[in-house]
Amino acid sequence: MPELSHRHRMLVLSICCLSLLIVSLDVTVLNVALPSMQQELHASVAGMQWTIDAYTLVLASLLMLAGSTADRIGRRKVFMTGLVLFTIGSVLCSLAPNLDTLIVFRMVQAVGGSMLNPVAMSIITNTFTDPRERARAIGVWGAVVGISMAAGPLVGGLLVDTVGWRSIFWINLPVGLAALLLTLRFVPESRAPKARRPDPVGQLLVIALLGSLTYAIIEAPTSGIVHTLFFGAIALAALLGLLRYEPRRDEPLIDLRFFRSVPFSGATVIAVSAFAALSGFLFLSTLYLQNVRGLNALHAGLWMLPMAFLCFVCAPVSGRLVGSRGPRPSLLIAGVAMTVSGVLFAAFEAETSNATLVIGYVFFGIGFGFVNAPITNTAVSGMPRSQAGVAAAVASTSRQIGGTLGVAVIGAALASGIQASAYRDTFVAASRPGWWIITACGVAVLVLGWLSSGRRARASAEDTARLLESPEIRDTAAVRAQDPSAA
Repeated sequence: MPELSHRHRMLVLSICCLSLLIVSLDVTVLNVALPSMQQELHASVAGMQWTIDAYTLVLASLLMLAGSTADRIGRRKVFMTGLVLFTIGSVLCSLAPNLDTLIVFRMVQAVGGSMLNPVAMSIITNTFTDPRERARAIGVWGAVVGISMAAGPLVGGLLVDTVGWRSIFWINLPVGLAALLLTLRFVPESRAPKARRPDPVGQLLVIALLGSLTYAIIEAPTSGIVHTLFFGAIALAALLGLLRYEPRRDEPLIDLRFFRSVPFSGATVIAVSAFAALSGFLFLSTLYLQNVRGLNALHAGLWMLPMAFLCFVCAPVSGRLVGSRGPRPSLLIAGVAMTVSGVLFAAFEAETSNATLVIGYVFFGIGFGFVNAPITNTAVSGMPRSQAGVAAAVASTSRQIGGTLGVAVIGAALASGIQASAYRDTFVAASRPGWWIITACGVAVLVLGWLSSGRRARASAEDTARLLESPEIRDTAAVRAQDPSAA
């Protein structure tokens, strides 16, 4: 990628943030619309889980393929293709006549979405080469998630109450088209110095692993133990196949050597934990506020505004903190805040009191606001720039896996404890296991944030970066070190 002026770099960052905005906004808006969709489409709790997890499942399955493909054939090209597919998928979702069709169209959306966030992060990584400047850029990137969380419940609630739930997909059309035109005009093409070959076997194993695991969890409350064990066995076989097959390839879909870096491995598990907590938090909160308290979509969005606002405020602060002091302070703040929020709901039934409900939302907003920047920065900063797309894709995949598992596990726990005949009376008690799961996710962020950010952990990241550099890149670097005018 050619050297760009500061103004041009900021413009590229803004364009990349547009892609994150439509993807993140889609998630938060959809959560507010779930009760309306459930009523119109006559869907069960499992059906609502699938409207979310069909998207995140496809997204998680294809992110690494999209990242490696972008590194190989061109990041701008893949990014623009993703914008087109995501926009088309959004229009199709707004026209879905039934639940099954909606789930299929959500999967079309996800194919496009898989080409957006990891590729955009790869573009940012190759645009902002200074570590501190990159950390601040990632802080801005994280703030966009906060914007989507702040705007999503309000915009979604207003649209659902005035036009209907189908209108929540229309807002992706103007933003997607604007991002597409701006990308064509201002984002330069870039690719890795050495193209990576496709890995179809690895891709199929990833799809089998994530698909069978998610299906087993979501359908467990209604399908029985034999059915659940069967799909669990498929997931286990796919995992073992990945661990055996991928290390034997010269250019694997998942380079397991990435995980020799303690910060990278820690960031991966933290991402799974944090986004599992977020997806479960939004899922439980939306159903409670609308189905138990009887609020409309807009009023439910207003109740969640403190969480969204603090996420928006804390994300850029976290980015600057990561740039100046490293990831540890942000991760510790995030872990403590998310744990406190989970405990308030799990042990003290915070949703039953207005004051504790708001306090719980405030703590979760602080926690999630601080967690995103250190995850992204840790995932890409220690890796060679030639593999930025793959590293960013692994981090993004971890987020989506967390989101998928959060809805699947917490939704399954809720479904197993709820009684359809007395929904409002049993919801609080039935949701308590879900809140304890969210608490455990907060504890995981806290502990892993401490363990993965020390001196030894950073040393392992440096060793891994040297290991991942291809021989061609190391040879070129050696020549340039001896003679800057060479190569």
